[in-house]
Amino acid sequence: MTNNMQPSMQFLSAEESAKVDAALLSSPEKFLTRLTVSSLRLLKHIAEDYGVKMEDLTAEQVVAWFEKDGKIRREQGLEAAFLKW
Repeated sequence: MTNNMQPSMQFLSAEESAKVDAALLSSPEKFLTRLTVSSLRLLKHIAEDYGVKMEDLTAEQVVAWFEKDGKIRREQGLEAAFLKW
């Protein structure tokens, strides 16, 4: 797996989070907005990992990518995986 994002990279910057907080949105809408922006970044990474355009990703590829990253986390430890949770 290529990992060209910095390990400390966040999926939502402090500035972006502040913009979401300032938006005239309900709490559930703010949560969904944060989730959507974070998901966009993750999907871009997954597409790059597969060498395809983001719009060409399939649900099967996304599931397979999460399985692969989970396997890396289990077998090599948290720091080896892309997602740090």
